[in-house]
Amino acid sequence: MDEIKRSKTRLVKVGNVKIGAGNAISIQSMAKTSTKDIESTCRQIGQLQESGCQIVRLAVLDMEDARSLKKIKAGSVLPIVADIHFDWRLAIAAIDSGVDKIRLNPGNIYKKNEVANIVSALKSAHIPLRVGANSGSLRGQGISTPAKLVSSVLAYLRMLEGLKFYNTVVSLKASNVLDTIEAYTRFSRLSDYPLHLGVTATGFSLDGAVKSSVALGHLLLNGIGDTIRVSLTDDPRQEVRVAKSILESLGLRKFGIQFVSCPTCGRCQVDLINVISGFEKDIDKASKGKTGMKVAFMGCVVNGPGEAKEADIGLAFGKNEGLLFYKGKPVKKVSIKDSKKELIRQIKKLKER
Repeated sequence: MDEIKRSKTRLVKVGNVKIGAGNAISIQSMAKTSTKDIESTCRQIGQLQESGCQIVRLAVLDMEDARSLKKIKAGSVLPIVADIHFDWRLAIAAIDSGVDKIRLNPGNIYKKNEVANIVSALKSAHIPLRVGANSGSLRGQGISTPAKLVSSVLAYLRMLEGLKFYNTVVSLKASNVLDTIEAYTRFSRLSDYPLHLGVTATGFSLDGAVKSSVALGHLLLNGIGDTIRVSLTDDPRQEVRVAKSILESLGLRKFGIQFVSCPTCGRCQVDLINVISGFEKDIDKASKGKTGMKVAFMGCVVNGPGEAKEADIGLAFGKNEGLLFYKGKPVKKVSIKDSKKELIRQIKKLKER
């Protein structure tokens, strides 16, 4: 398949991260801490940054949260987005605290005079806005959820444009995969504002990862989307891991090592699950700073040698030993006991080249 052709969208800058206009699709997450708890929030932001997150959003429930953003922003290596609902004054206070972007829900902050006050503050601070529509809080007209999402966002954009404000990112999130896909697809045909992709309220970790992968994968494959957030009822670092996997599987980004391993079956003559247990963390550490490397673990002679040859480094296991492949060529046989040590040695060798 040819490289994915991405939709043309406008450029919006969130701190040092560029969204849209063909820039790399960025990964976002949201802190699960209380924003008032500055220490815990800063700790979680640091953890998210280490996991590969590029933009982090914080809930702003009241003025204490809004004021806390100033200290959090001062200690954050990531751009901060303030998530605002119901009270427009919290947006003003968050902007005064130095955040990098504001997210507004058009379902609960929609009065023109309130939005005008926020826009004035955004212009003065030279920061963008995300119009973040959710299926659970819609005001737009339309029979279907996707139609309501699109009409709600378009009406909000017309109000913003009437105020001469265009520094905007858009999201149209539903909890249903098909509604999410349809809403984003419809909107992308009508507008060139950059799109923040996501499925809202996806459920527990596995269900959420599957729903997000299906919806976001479909949209991204069709060139739609400029930044993504995977929403999970889980540690936010898991959201980042899933987001990275989605982007890497589509060839849109490269993060560290890409692993290929067989699911095992009755033909497998080695306990591959236990053999490779713990490999990922050790290999990630050994390959730190090296992106795009492909490592294969295969458990039998059917597909093993072929898959291992396709990888930069691969191990095809037999009954008592494995055959090490390097850049498509068999290098040597290694015992199962020594396979991990030898593989890490070869990865470090490749990293140095």
